[in-house]
Amino acid sequence: MEKYHQIWFAFGTLALLAVSALADDVVVLTEDNFEKEVGQDRGALVEFYAPWCGHCKKLAPEYEKLGSSFRKAKTVLIGKVDCDEHKGVCSKYGVSGYPTLQWFPKGSLEPKKYEGPRTAEALTEYVNTEGGTNVKIAAVPSNVAVLTADNFNNIVLDETKDVLVEFYAPWCGHCKNLAPTYEKVATAFKSEEDVVVANLDADKHKDLAEKYGVSGFPTLKFFPKGNKAGEDYEGGRDLDDFVAFINEKSGSSRDGKGQLTSKAGIVESLDALVKEFVAAGDDEKKAVFSQIEEEVEKLKGSAARYGKIYSKAAKNCMAKGDYAKNEIERLQRMLQKTISPAKADEFTLKKNILSTFA
Repeated sequence: MEKYHQIWFAFGTLALLAVSALADDVVVLTEDNFEKEVGQDRGALVEFYAPWCGHCKKLAPEYEKLGSSFRKAKTVLIGKVDCDEHKGVCSKYGVSGYPTLQWFPKGSLEPKKYEGPRTAEALTEYVNTEGGTNVKIAAVPSNVAVLTADNFNNIVLDETKDVLVEFYAPWCGHCKNLAPTYEKVATAFKSEEDVVVANLDADKHKDLAEKYGVSGFPTLKFFPKGNKAGEDYEGGRDLDDFVAFINEKSGSSRDGKGQLTSKAGIVESLDALVKEFVAAGDDEKKAVFSQIEEEVEKLKGSAARYGKIYSKAAKNCMAKGDYAKNEIERLQRMLQKTISPAKADEFTLKKNILSTFA
């Protein structure tokens, strides 16, 4: 069993890395891969940045839009280097401030510094000129729900939804810095039907801002299912801070990339019974199975859905001794294929629950 869990953990790690790589159209460059990716058979625009840098955060949404635009361009690479982690690379190319943008021509590791405007439009024009491409700006859809006076009550005061709202002003620098992180929060929870990540232009809708006591920007308020008066969000403003907050408040189990964690689908009361079930002899399993079914009947909401998976798994384990192990292996193979986010969630939930039987 120990060997099996090691294999399962390794697979999960590889799957997560693969999904993370696919989730970003900007290539992450490191000490190990820089010269394998840059200076080869395509030109490269590279951003040298630091995670704490305000100007870098402001550039981030524009640079991600650029990456999306050139995603299918075979002769151009859009990359980035975290200079806090990879000081050697940044020092080698004379980086002394952040962000620094450098163009590396095809087949060359001799860059020239980009000095133009830091907008997706200006960067696209520059890369097209240097790289000999003719790429148009990609329209990147947002997963943040845009609130107005017309839809505010329908969305925010919906008692079936947990809603995080950012009250912002278009001219606010801190709001602009928060924007790329906030978009990632919305993307991470886009598959959660009862979670909404939204924003409101408080400059345009002053009456709503005043109604909820907003006096500075950005102001973040959380409107849970059970408290539509709203409560102030006073946590950190990094992606992981927001994700942890929403998971705790909503009972969800997402990571920063929107993938379900290993805790997703696990019901503590059933987990305890499964341990008894696994340890029980063949004659005793039926009695524990009856207890599992009784507990499943008590569950409500999403827990009730997870409970049905527990019940079915226990039934199949009694019929086929190696069911959990074989089914997890099958699900792992399925997760390696190109499948919809909904299917990925379905298979991950089932795999998490089956792992308690293995």
